[in-house]
Amino acid sequence: MLFYLTTCSVSRFLTEEPPVITEGNSDTQRHTVVDAWNHNDLLCRNYILNSLDDVLYGVYCSVKTTKELWNSLEKKYKTNDAGVKKFFVGKFLDYKMVDAKSVMSIIRDLLAEGMEINEPFQVAAIKLPPMWRDFKNYLKHKRKELNLEELIVRLRIEEDSRTSDAKTVT
Repeated sequence: MLFYLTTCSVSRFLTEEPPVITEGNSDTQRHTVVDAWNHNDLLCRNYILNSLDDVLYGVYCSVKTTKELWNSLEKKYKTNDAGVKKFFVGKFLDYKMVDAKSVMSIIRDLLAEGMEINEPFQVAAIKLPPMWRDFKNYLKHKRKELNLEELIVRLRIEEDSRTSDAKTVT
């Protein structure tokens, strides 16, 4: 929408206040400036309203200026970004590993979500399945902190070792 309003040369009405008329201007100049501003503000407001769903149009059509409309829409719908981020954080924290799924694929899934959190937290928050208890204790008592890349290498080695042990047993 912002791109469209910029293309129509009315995006400035999203942030501008109505013009202030000074006493030094003639009445015709005052009316011309105010009328031009009101006309362009009306156009911009209606471009936005026209793009809304019918249900939302009914809610927002009574807003008087473009700036009020834009601020109201931003306040309502920009908060969804925070909701999405909270969802991904919750998904990451509730994540539990299972023996049936590859450790590496799970880490790739977490990184693919696009969450940028510091590496020590990522390393500490990874929950290993019950069968990995020995490796989990090894990580817990390790003196040197691992970064995510080092953890991935260690998990890959551990997973390969477990896979080869399972093949040897069967």
